[in-house]
Amino acid sequence: MSFVIFATWVLVGLLAGLLAGLVMKRGGYGLKRDITLALVGSIGGSVLLRTVGFPGAGIVAVAVVAFIGAAIPIVAQRKIWPTESAGEEKADMWWRWGLGAALVAVVAWMILGPTPQPAATATAAVIEDKTYTVTPAAMKVKAGIVTGEVTEMKVTERVEQGSGRVVSAAKLTAKVVLKNSSANQTVRLVAGTIKYIDVQGQPIKLEESRTEPTLKFATYGSDRLDPGQEATQSLDVDFPAEALKAKKLKEIRLDLAYIPSPYLEETVHFIVSVGGQ
Repeated sequence: MSFVIFATWVLVGLLAGLLAGLVMKRGGYGLKRDITLALVGSIGGSVLLRTVGFPGAGIVAVAVVAFIGAAIPIVAQRKIWPTESAGEEKADMWWRWGLGAALVAVVAWMILGPTPQPAATATAAVIEDKTYTVTPAAMKVKAGIVTGEVTEMKVTERVEQGSGRVVSAAKLTAKVVLKNSSANQTVRLVAGTIKYIDVQGQPIKLEESRTEPTLKFATYGSDRLDPGQEATQSLDVDFPAEALKAKKLKEIRLDLAYIPSPYLEETVHFIVSVGGQ
């Protein structure tokens, strides 16, 4: 329960208690008693409303229920336990009018006043792809009887705009086309290993928790190449941040593993007759 809701209960109860002596001038026990009864009725009625199942009622509905709850015990007192007093003194009347006007202004402002705007949330960081060109972007491949090419090579990392903070580490992507150039052997591709070599001829290691880059031929059919047949693979592997430094990376090495086997074609003749000829 918010402070505004509770304050509404109290203010509406006070207002109802002040109005009681103006609307029902006879039978009451004075300003203090009317306010006490109205507060009890206002808070009690509002609590009952929430208990029954309307916890999300708006401020206007809360005010109406609180006023009705405040009026019930005052009316009941006037009908069941009225006093024989002829009326209130002028001092009490002035208090009722003054406090009543002030409370009406406060309640009206709470109900009709401007709704506070929620605090502005922090602007979400803009993430962008930072692309590094690889020169040359395409290379010919020849590993024994397996030939082909690697094209569309590029390195991409995701960074936060402005700060330059790396959100997703660098990746090397490319298109790999392999072809069996043999005329009499079938090739079963096993795997490919990618290595990043620096200017001293040493491999550049990946950061911890990153996966060693490999080219896999897991799909059935893509790992078998008959003579003259081609296979296309998409390359998407981790790239070391160290290799992005100027004059650090010298070459990218692709080690292919494959199993060749003899490829034979034989002709079989069937002697047949059709329709009893």
